[in-house]
Amino acid sequence: MRAVFVDANPTLAAVAERLRRASDIPLQNNIQPDITSEALPALLGDAEIAIIDHTHLPTSIARQCKGLKHVVFLGTGARSYMNPEELEAECGIQVHIIKGYGDTAVAEMAFALMWAAAKGLAYMDRGIRAGKWLRTDGVELTRKTVGLIGFGGIGAEMARLCNGAGMRVLAWNRTAREAPGVTFVDLDTLLAESHVVSLHLLLNDETRGFLSAERIAKMRSGAIFVNTARGAITDEAALAKAAESGAIGHIALDVYAEEPLPAGHFLSKVENATLAAHSAFRTPEASDNLIEAALEHCRRIARGG
Repeated sequence: MRAVFVDANPTLAAVAERLRRASDIPLQNNIQPDITSEALPALLGDAEIAIIDHTHLPTSIARQCKGLKHVVFLGTGARSYMNPEELEAECGIQVHIIKGYGDTAVAEMAFALMWAAAKGLAYMDRGIRAGKWLRTDGVELTRKTVGLIGFGGIGAEMARLCNGAGMRVLAWNRTAREAPGVTFVDLDTLLAESHVVSLHLLLNDETRGFLSAERIAKMRSGAIFVNTARGAITDEAALAKAAESGAIGHIALDVYAEEPLPAGHFLSKVENATLAAHSAFRTPEASDNLIEAALEHCRRIARGG
């Protein structure tokens, strides 16, 4: 049995080599992060396990990977790159995801984006680099209300950070939850009362387009919106329109429906926006957690578990 990390970058490949044990199954690190789906059958050969970070695996391609029995996806958003149910039903391939590896890293990014938005840092930075002195009035977040849409591991970490900053924390979750320092409310109440709305849902068939234009219109006037989840959960055009009209005070995004964000994309033209390059999870600590979890999946599979 062997595994192939099909789209490793040098950083993650080095982590994998450092964390591998002598007793682990052979692992081939393919340091080619822009590999095409069509190249996967030849790359995998008879390998039983594919470790995938961001490469699409259509079912039609998976059928050509004769030895493939398991996909270890590096994260929770496998559905953005493959159809897990179809792969299992039609190809006998099990898809394994990794949860929790970057909860703190992503929550810290959401927290940082919230503060950058509140203080107008990106706007002033762009101005200074262009030779302009564009001082802006900031917002104090202490004693303000933050609303968390989704309360998994990342949402819980964001709540911890916001509680520490003296904020009132509201949350809405699709299933009932309780947490100290957090008041769970219905979604309409959260949108109406929150000075900051931070999105922490997984992308699936139920959540695609969840934050619609109708729901965006229910947000508190001048609110800050933060998204470190997935761009496709939102109506991006409606977000841009709300920000440009002043209905939303600021949008702070680390994720987009199309990535990388194309040059000239309408979101890049929104002045009251802070944009990051889907990098929330990219910390050394999260990378170690991620790759160790992937290797543990491989160990379990090799044991027949």
